Amino acid sequence: MPPTDPAPDPDATTAPGGGRGTAPTAAPAAAPTRAPSASGPAADAALGEEGPPAPRRDAPPEHACDDTVDLWLSALHETPQPPGAAPPAPHPPPVDGLREGRAAAAPPAYAPGPGPADHAVAARPGQARHAAPFPPPTAGLIGDVERWGPATTPFGAFRLVPVAIQRDLPLLTRWMNDPSVAAFWELAGPEDITERHLRAQLDGDGRSLPCLGVLDGVPVGYWEVYRADLDALARHYPARPHDTGLHLLIGGVADRGRGIGTALLRAVADLVLDHRPDCGRVVAEPDLRNTPSIAAFLGAGFRFGAEVALPGKRAALMVRDRALRHLL
Repeated sequence: MPPTDPAPDPDATTAPGGGRGTAPTAAPAAAPTRAPSASGPAADAALGEEGPPAPRRDAPPEHACDDTVDLWLSALHETPQPPGAAPPAPHPPPVDGLREGRAAAAPPAYAPGPGPADHAVAARPGQARHAAPFPPPTAGLIGDVERWGPATTPFGAFRLVPVAIQRDLPLLTRWMNDPSVAAFWELAGPEDITERHLRAQLDGDGRSLPCLGVLDGVPVGYWEVYRADLDALARHYPARPHDTGLHLLIGGVADRGRGIGTALLRAVADLVLDHRPDCGRVVAEPDLRNTPSIAAFLGAGFRFGAEVALPGKRAALMVRDRALRHLL
C-alpha cells in the first residue's frame, strides 16, 4: 500500500509502499477454479428410423452462435456451386482498409481511447467491426479513467492516460532512476524492475490503475489511482466504501517546484469525484515528516485527517472530501 512521499520539493513525488517499492495494492485472493461444464448434444435422443431431415444449405443452423455462423459461411463460399449459379459474394474488404499481415497505423501517442459506447472489435480480418459485449479494459474497479479528461489547469489541459508498457516503460524507468524519485519509490534499476511494478497492477483485478499524467500532450508525471478501501491501507484508518487513493511523481526536473504538482493533485482529485459518484473521499498518505508534501496536499484542497502508523513510516492521512471540495 503505497505512501505518498514527494521528493524534496512538494511537487516531485508521492510514492508507494512505505518506501518498499512494492505494488500499491494487496494481492487479490485467488479465484476458485471452476470445473469445465459438459457440452454437446444429448447422446440418448430418440430419432426416427430415417433420421432427422437434412439441414438446408441456404441457411445457418437455427441456434448457431457467431462462430458457427462464420464457419458455415466459410464452408458455403468454399463449396462448388451448381452450373449456371451466380458466384458467391466476395468477402468484404479488410477492416479499416488493412491488408492481412500489416499492422494498423499507431494512434496518437496519448490520445484517448474508445469509450464504453464505441468500444469495438473485429474478430478476424474481413469481418465488420461490432460493439464488444464488455467495457474497455481500463474500466476495472476504478472506472474508465481514459475518458475522464481533459481537465483545465493553470498550466494547460491535463488528462490521465492508462500506462501502456510497450510505449511507456523506457520513460517511466528513466523517471524511476532519478535520485529524487528513487529515494521514495525504490524502483531504480533496469526496466524489468519498473515493469514488474506496473504488471502487478495491470494484470491484477483492477483495483489499482497506473497512468501517465499528460499536460498539453506531454507526459509530465506518473500516477496510480487505486481503491483505498480495497487496499492494505484500509487496515490502518476507518475506510469508507469507494475511498479512492492517489500516488504520484512529477517526472521532469524542470516541472518541479513551480506548483504543477499541487495544481494536478487538485485536478485529479476533482476528476475522481466527478466521475466516481460513489466515492465520497480521495485520500493519500505522505510521510508525516515530509512537510513540503503535506503542504502541497493542503494547497490542493486536502485536509489533514489523522496520523497513521504504516509499515516503515508514520503517515499523514490526507483527505479531499466531496462535501468540502468547493470550500477548500
